[in-house]
Amino acid sequence: MPSSPHVEKHFTASETVRDVVIGMADGLTVPFALAAGLSGAVDATAIIITAGLAEVAAGSIAMGLGGYLAARTDVEHYESERAREIRETVEMPVEERAEVAAVFRGYGLDAAATATVVDAICADPNRWVEFMMQFELGLERPNPKRARNSALTIAGSYIAGGMIPLAPYFFLGTIRSALWTSVALTLAALLVFGYVKGRFTTTRPFRSAWQTALVGGLAATAAFGIAKALS
Repeated sequence: MPSSPHVEKHFTASETVRDVVIGMADGLTVPFALAAGLSGAVDATAIIITAGLAEVAAGSIAMGLGGYLAARTDVEHYESERAREIRETVEMPVEERAEVAAVFRGYGLDAAATATVVDAICADPNRWVEFMMQFELGLERPNPKRARNSALTIAGSYIAGGMIPLAPYFFLGTIRSALWTSVALTLAALLVFGYVKGRFTTTRPFRSAWQTALVGGLAATAAFGIAKALS
């Protein structure tokens, strides 16, 4: 009787999810806290909308630029370490071969098997360097498009998150009604976002949901209270 094929399902978009989490988390909480704080201090919806849009624009640019620079730093670090490994395999081949052998001895291979594998790996300079990068330094080659993609993903997620708490101020006539609608929409969005984030990154999505909503709610409450006290 033929057996069904074994299919392994692994999540492979962790970098993209991380960028979405970074952008969306700040996009939901920072404009939410700003709008709530201004709602306790001013009596003009236009001021809240203008300040909110300015914050979303500035925040998305800053966050996107931060993501771009972080990804570029990863690429530069990888290339720097790779150049060093190339130099060491040429100038210190005995020591580098010993490091390869130590990796396989750590997996329980005997001396004869280790020597065979080391000879095979070190016969190809490129393969040797790639092995050292991965198993000695724990570095994977970064995607050359990672910096651009990271910047766009973080910035777009920030904008998407930031427009949720601001939306009621565009359509509702009074600041009070807009504020409470913004609170309800944003807390719901934080719960959904936290749950989805938890599904991808943890084994407890419900805990992730309420923790995310709690952080956003506390930020908005603090901003509202401070603005109200100073106004």
